[in-house]
Amino acid sequence: MYSMTKRWMTILALLALTGAGAWADTAPDVFVQQFSNDIIETIKADKAIQAGDIARIRALVDTKIAPHVNFQRMTAMTVGLKWRSASPEQQQRLIEEFKTLLVNVYSGALNQVKDQTVQLKPMRGKPTDSEVVVRTEVRGKAEPIQLDYRLEKAADSWKIYDVNVLGVWLVESYKSQFANDLSTGGIDGLINRLGEKNKSQSSTKS
Repeated sequence: MYSMTKRWMTILALLALTGAGAWADTAPDVFVQQFSNDIIETIKADKAIQAGDIARIRALVDTKIAPHVNFQRMTAMTVGLKWRSASPEQQQRLIEEFKTLLVNVYSGALNQVKDQTVQLKPMRGKPTDSEVVVRTEVRGKAEPIQLDYRLEKAADSWKIYDVNVLGVWLVESYKSQFANDLSTGGIDGLINRLGEKNKSQSSTKS
């Protein structure tokens, strides 16, 4: 289970995409710097998001985040090889349930965003690379926190498909959690398990 610090850092990484469209055709590290700065200010100014308002966060995900995050790739990576055997309907359900899980799990950590700033680390790779890792450090009153992004080039924009918080990649973390459900119940078992978790978390927050 992620600590509260890891939770808010991960949701910051995902919510950073609210400003993604404004810097679509630019270098990936500049892109990350600009939307990170923008989203920190957005969270600070939105008391509903800070309070963990699920409806508010879901609306933000659907309208501003989803177009700029490759949730399909992210979900497929967490499921692993069994993704290929899932029907299109099962794949879509997995994507939606996983997206809902991320929103539910990390929404309660947004009030941790206070005085942070994001500092870029030197880029590694070539300007022509279509997949890159952008490494950053989030600084505030506490110790600096590692926050890295895996991005892919999609047409004239960048899309995030994985996030590394304090040395733990989100996809790898959930992949290990999903492995047991997949081994015992297959794709439908994982869908049902995610659905149960989401209903439980939603009822707790309501």
